[in-house]
Amino acid sequence: MTAKIFAVDSVQTLDDFEQDALRVADVIRELGVNPGNRVILKAGNSAAYVSVLFALMHVGASIVLVDQQEHADETRRIAQRTHTAISFVDDDAPIDDDARAVNLYELIAPAAGRPVTEERLDFDAWGARPDGLIMWTSGSTGTPKGAVKSGRKFLKNLERNAAQVGHRPDDVLMPLLPFAHQYGLSMVLIAWLTRCSLVIAPYKRLDRAVQMAGRTGATVIDATPASYRSILNLVTRKPSLRAHLAPVRMFCSGAAPLDGSLNDAYVAEFGLPLLDSYGSTELGNIAFATLDNPVSCGRAMDGIKLRVVDEDGVPVAAGEAGEIEVDTPDALEGHLADDGGIDSMPSGWQRTGDLGYLDESDNLYVLGRKFAVHRMGYTLYPELIERKAAVAHISTRIVPLPDERRGAQLVFFVEDDQLRDAAHWRDLLAEALPAYEQPNRVVVLDSFPLNRNGKPDKRQLEKLARQ
Repeated sequence: MTAKIFAVDSVQTLDDFEQDALRVADVIRELGVNPGNRVILKAGNSAAYVSVLFALMHVGASIVLVDQQEHADETRRIAQRTHTAISFVDDDAPIDDDARAVNLYELIAPAAGRPVTEERLDFDAWGARPDGLIMWTSGSTGTPKGAVKSGRKFLKNLERNAAQVGHRPDDVLMPLLPFAHQYGLSMVLIAWLTRCSLVIAPYKRLDRAVQMAGRTGATVIDATPASYRSILNLVTRKPSLRAHLAPVRMFCSGAAPLDGSLNDAYVAEFGLPLLDSYGSTELGNIAFATLDNPVSCGRAMDGIKLRVVDEDGVPVAAGEAGEIEVDTPDALEGHLADDGGIDSMPSGWQRTGDLGYLDESDNLYVLGRKFAVHRMGYTLYPELIERKAAVAHISTRIVPLPDERRGAQLVFFVEDDQLRDAAHWRDLLAEALPAYEQPNRVVVLDSFPLNRNGKPDKRQLEKLARQ
C-alpha cells in the first residue's frame, strides 16, 4: 500500500508530499529563516500546515507553536518573549497588523513547480536544537509556561509511542485533534516516522470526519473522550455512518479522563475498546493501553518509569492512590525564561500534579488533576483564565459544570457593583480570551459571596451555577 496524505480537498503520496515540503523549505530560506532561528507557526489543521511544519524542521528552525485561536495580543507577547521575527499563519489566525506575518499560501504558491534541490527531508539539524520545539502549557497555578523541547528527544518519544501502540506502515492514521498541541502533533509525526498514511480530517465537524474515515480507509483514530461520545451519538442517530468506521482497528483516546461507560459503549457498538493514554506537553507521551493490554492507560513505554507517591514523596503500594511521578529521558529541556533563554529542568523524578494509582501489573489509572477542566479537546485551568480576565480588568470567578458533549461548561461569575448586563461582560471576555476559554454562561453579581476567610466562597458559587 502506498502511503498518502489525505486532506479534505487533496490527496498526495507521501513521497510527492515530501518533495513539496522540500520546495517550501527553499521558499522559507529565501525569507531569511536560517537554522536556529525561532519562528511562530499559528494555523489550523491543513495539508499546508503539515507541509510548512516539515519544511521548518528540515530548515532546522526552532518552531514556536501557537494555537490558531489565540488572541493577537497574546501572540505578540509570545513573539517578544521568544524573540521571533516572523510568523507563519493562515487566514483565521488573529495576528497584529504590525507583525511580520506570512500566510501559508504565500509559501505554498511560490513553491509549486520549482525544481527540487534536495533528495529527502532531513530533521537532523532540527533534532540537534535544544529548543527545536516550544509549546505553551500551564499548571494549575502560575502563568502560561513555554515548554522548551529538544527536537531529537521529541522524535525519540514518538518512536517509543509507535512501538508500544503498534502503528504499522499499512495504517491510515486519522487524528481528530488540533495539530498545534502535543497529542495532535504527535500523531502527525508518528505517521511520518512510520511512513504510513495520514488523514487531515475536519475534526470540528465530526459528521464529515466519520465519512472521511470511510473514504480513506482510516485504521487508527485518535480523539478526546468528548469527540468519541459525539461520534457514538452520530452513529446512533444515523446508523448508515457506522460502515465508515468498519476499517478501524484501534480507537485511541487521550487529553482528558476516559469514562468507563463510554469505553463499554464502544466495545458494544464496534467490538473495540477505547485505548486510553497518559502524557503531558512537558514530559511527553508516557503510557498507553494497547490491543494486547487494553487496561486503563496501560503501562509506561520502554525507557520511561512511573511511580505513585504519598504527600511525603514516599512510593505507595499497588492499588493505593497518590500523586503520579515520571522519570523520562524525553522530558522538556526546561521552561522558557523571561529573556528567551531556557530555565533548565533537573533530571530524575518529576512531579505531575496528577492523581492516580498503579495496579499489580503496573497499569496506570489516572484519577484526575486538581482544578483541571477538559473542554473541546483542551485542558484548561479556571484560575489561570481568571487571571487573564483580570488583566482585562474583569473580576471573575469560574465554576466548571460537567457536559457530556463538550467535556465541561464554564459559568463565569462577574463582580460588578453597577450590575451591567451579562452581554456587556460577555463581549469584553470575548476580547480577552480565545474561543475555547470563553463562557457558556455569564452571571453578574454586585459582589462575590465570601467564606469565613474573606475569600470568594466556591461552594456557594457552585450552588448558584447549578440553579
